[in-house]
Amino acid sequence: MYPRYVPLLLPIVLLCVVVVSADDHNPPHISKQTRMDLIHTFNFELVYIRSPFPMGKTGLTLKDGQLSPGGEEMQNKLAMWGPAAKPGDQARISEILIKKDRIHFEINGGPVKKLKWYQHIQVGAGGGMTSLGPSDASANPRGSYVDLVFDNGYVPELNPQQLKDLLRPVFDFNAKSAVEAYLDTLTPKLRDAIKAHQVLVGMNREMVMASKGRPPKKIREKDGEVEYEEWIYGEPPSDVDFVRLVGDEVVRLESMKVDGQKVVHTEKEVDLSSTVAKSSTPEVRPPNAPSLRRPGEEPDPNAPAGGAAPGPLPPPDPLGQDGPTQPN
Repeated sequence: MYPRYVPLLLPIVLLCVVVVSADDHNPPHISKQTRMDLIHTFNFELVYIRSPFPMGKTGLTLKDGQLSPGGEEMQNKLAMWGPAAKPGDQARISEILIKKDRIHFEINGGPVKKLKWYQHIQVGAGGGMTSLGPSDASANPRGSYVDLVFDNGYVPELNPQQLKDLLRPVFDFNAKSAVEAYLDTLTPKLRDAIKAHQVLVGMNREMVMASKGRPPKKIREKDGEVEYEEWIYGEPPSDVDFVRLVGDEVVRLESMKVDGQKVVHTEKEVDLSSTVAKSSTPEVRPPNAPSLRRPGEEPDPNAPAGGAAPGPLPPPDPLGQDGPTQPN
C-alpha cells in the first residue's frame, strides 16, 4: 500500500472501530420469552393513576421520563373531553402490545370499543343485514392508553421492575390506597394540609373534600355580581368553618372558635396554576433503567420535553354526589 493513502484510510478505520464498540454497549433487543413474561406480569394488573388521562382516542406518550401532551394542551383536552382517569383513581391494565419502538398499555378497556368475535357476524334477513350477537351502540368506551417509547427505534431487554420504574410518571404500582396515590401527586404543602384536615385559600373543591370530607351544609349566595358557595363544617358549640368558593377555588376561609374568636383568611396560600403534579420525592431515572444512548452520550438539548405535567386532578366524591344544598 502506498504511504500516501494511509492518512485517508486511518479516519475510516477509527470510525468503524467506534461504531462497533458503541453497538457492543447497546442493550439487546427484547427477547420472545421476556415479551411473554412482561405481558403475563402486567396484563390485568390494578394500578393507581398518577397523571390525568384525557378522554378520547388520543392517549399519552411517555419518552425519557417526559409525558405528552402536557401543560396547556393537556388542560385543553381535559376541558373539552373530560378525564378518562384522574390522579388517585384505580385502573386496570387491560391490554399490552409490544411494538417496534414502544410498549402500548391500555387501561380500562382502552379508548376504542372492541366487539366480541360473534358481533362481527351478520346474517341477511328481509333484504337487510342483522348482527348475530347483541350490541349496545350507546356504550361508549371510557378507557385510554399510554405509549412507553424507547430511543433508537427498538424495545430493549428489561425486567418487570425496570418497566415499573419507567412507568412511574403515570402508574403507581405500590400505593396501598387511592388516598395515598392521590396525596403523592401533590406538593408537600398541600399534602401536609390535607393530612392535617386543613383548608388553604387557593385550594379547589376536590382538595377541600379530601381534607374535610363532604360539607354537611352548603349555601349559595351572591356578592354583587359574584356568585359563590359557602361550605359549612361543624356546629356550635364546636368550631365552625365557613369555606367560600368562587367557581372551583377557595377564596375565603372563616373559622369561628369555641371561645368566640373569629379567624379569617383571604390571602391566597397556594397557587394551583403553578402547581405541578409530582411525587413527594423527585422523579429520578433509576440507575439501572435501560437506556439506548451510547456510553457518555448526553441527551439532545433541542429535543422536545413533552411539556410539564398538568396540575393534579383529585379523585371524585366517593359517594358520587354533593352534600345537601340549602336554598337562598
